[in-house]
Amino acid sequence: MSVRADTASAGAGRKPLRADAERNRRRIVDAARELFASRGIDITLDDVAAHAKVGVGTVYRRFSCKEELIDGVFEQRLEEMLAHAEKALQADDAWDGLVMFLESLCQGISADRGLNDVVMGNDEGCHGIAQVREKIDPFVEKIVRRARESGQLRADVEVNDFFPLIGMVGAASEFTCSVEPANWKRYFTLVLDGLRAEPGAASDLPGRAFTSEEILVAKTAMHRRKR
Repeated sequence: MSVRADTASAGAGRKPLRADAERNRRRIVDAARELFASRGIDITLDDVAAHAKVGVGTVYRRFSCKEELIDGVFEQRLEEMLAHAEKALQADDAWDGLVMFLESLCQGISADRGLNDVVMGNDEGCHGIAQVREKIDPFVEKIVRRARESGQLRADVEVNDFFPLIGMVGAASEFTCSVEPANWKRYFTLVLDGLRAEPGAASDLPGRAFTSEEILVAKTAMHRRKR
């Protein structure tokens, strides 16, 4: 049974929320989505309540813990990631399929720190996310194996090598976001060149190297975010 079907079955036995309760729930989810995107998932339900301009009790009536809220915000995002993986596996060229999937993933985590935390974190307490991830993993393994068997991906690269590589791009995105958010693509391109079985001529790098002054701005901004 699919995740959507499971959700529908579980919801069938519950009374629909009153209009005002549903508005509050929507406000809470929207506020959480904004905070997760800008600050990551290391926030509290009190933070969400303040951002949504509702009482803390209202948040706890809708979501008993932060993990439930994370599920509510990111389960659909992982469903979208699953769709990208399915599409990548259907690409005519195996390397293009691998790049297509990795680029869509890195694009997502570059725009949403919370999604980066979910992708790189564990699923403890997040049952919906865990179910979708179980669906995604076999597709990712097939995408990587197909690219390797085509002779375009290095023969010594394993699927689990991609977690630290994605983490590297995520870190580059966090570093560059205060100066030029799209500049993560420059470092993504460098990662791709390192994955090729036959590197050949280096790819043209998008974006640009930051100036010394911009590096200082990026360092300062990152330091402030971590305080």
